[in-house]
Amino acid sequence: MKLFDVYSLFDITPVRAKGTRLWDEEGREYLDFYSGHAVISVGHCHPVYVTAITEQLNKIGFYSNSVINPMQVELARKIGELSSLEDYSLFLVNSGAEANENAVKLASFHTGKDRMLAFRHSFHGRTSAAVAVTDNPKIIAPFNARQKVTFVDLNDLDAVEAELAKGDVAGVIIEGIQGVGGIRIPEDSFLQDLRRVTKEYGTVLILDEIQSGCGRTGKYFAYQWAGIEPDLVTVAKGMANGFPIGGVLISPEFKATKGMLGTTFGGNYLAMAAAIAVADIIREERLIENAREVGDYLKARIPASPRIKEVRGRGLMLGIEFHESAVELRRKLLFEQHVFTGFSGTSMLRLLAPLVTTRDDVDTFVSALSAVL
Repeated sequence: MKLFDVYSLFDITPVRAKGTRLWDEEGREYLDFYSGHAVISVGHCHPVYVTAITEQLNKIGFYSNSVINPMQVELARKIGELSSLEDYSLFLVNSGAEANENAVKLASFHTGKDRMLAFRHSFHGRTSAAVAVTDNPKIIAPFNARQKVTFVDLNDLDAVEAELAKGDVAGVIIEGIQGVGGIRIPEDSFLQDLRRVTKEYGTVLILDEIQSGCGRTGKYFAYQWAGIEPDLVTVAKGMANGFPIGGVLISPEFKATKGMLGTTFGGNYLAMAAAIAVADIIREERLIENAREVGDYLKARIPASPRIKEVRGRGLMLGIEFHESAVELRRKLLFEQHVFTGFSGTSMLRLLAPLVTTRDDVDTFVSALSAVL
């Protein structure tokens, strides 16, 4: 049997990692400014994280959600404290796509309506409902296209309100910052108005913080820059530093019934050990503050170049948009300067460095970028 060939792979085989660095099988060292799609939050192989998972594995690794798992309660409390959403509830799953699937379902249950409103350039996952609210026809199968979804432009309040006025919209789903779509930031005033009109029309507001959450933007969730509170918040990537996990933070206005939602692996002991360790590290090492401060330093240090159109983002979620294709530039960063970066379209470098990134790391990156420019 061979692997199903759906990934475009770099000819690199990482075998070891620590902090903000990776090493391949030839012993070459790489600076990680991408975190494997924003997953590595507290740095590769953080000793507290490694110890927590190892010790848990020697106790109990798995049992189903038919028994009491106090670690789930502990994680919910810690995320509530970090996010200032102590009165919300937490439903635990295995991935960001699954979190969005359940959020969309909850919105429909709560309102009794069956249409979703999403935004152009959005990305919410590849499973059935999650991909239906993703603005990328190339990854939407005919089965997924049967879902009732309308896309409008980001920051276009009139378009949103026109759709809500039709009376059949269960929920509006929006990313705290669009990641795959090109580090597009909802204006703070737009999020504030979006919160207002969704309440007026009895529509659920879902904030997808899969990529922009867990402290990446200098606040625990990116929407907090706008000072609002959504009805549902989805979280995943940086939540457990690479261990598969996801979650939905649910407003107290939603009432749970037995069997309403469910999962086999969500909230398992190993995932809880990993996520609790990450929450503790983020708090104790002040990584949210570090993301904000080092992110500002990085943004200010991007070299001036006529080739660069714009630098945008918040904290350690930044994009460098070029006037030209950046494909070759990214390749040179990786293979000549040994720096991992991300991509959006063909003209944007996406920077999603771990929250433990230092100013020295930034200086290394800036030197590498300057060299390839």
